[in-house]
Amino acid sequence: MAKKFLGLRTTIYKVPDIEKAKAWYTAAFETAPYFDEPFYVGFNIAGYELGLQPEEAEMSGKTANVVTYWGVENAGQEFDRLISLGATPHEEPANVGGDIVVASVLDPWGNVIGVIYNPEFTLE
Repeated sequence: MAKKFLGLRTTIYKVPDIEKAKAWYTAAFETAPYFDEPFYVGFNIAGYELGLQPEEAEMSGKTANVVTYWGVENAGQEFDRLISLGATPHEEPANVGGDIVVASVLDPWGNVIGVIYNPEFTLE
């Protein structure tokens, strides 16, 4: 039987100022967008889509009940680097079992960005 879910494709962050967010995410992920329009900015992050969309209405509050973790070689170093770029701490780096370390920050617009070092995970 064929698999119905093919894997993660896109994570979208809503931002009030897409130009400022584009500059911040370009620095944070050290990648220029491949798609850049006023209604959507798309980045290719190692084969996965990071998208920015303008907030169309004032948000009543961001939520942290879903976190996307971006794979990194050192979660602590990336956590510190994102903080140096203007993010604020959300969850300090923590070992969650074995050699796996996770952390998360809030971008300047309140979106949660997770980072994970997980040597156990491999792509199919």
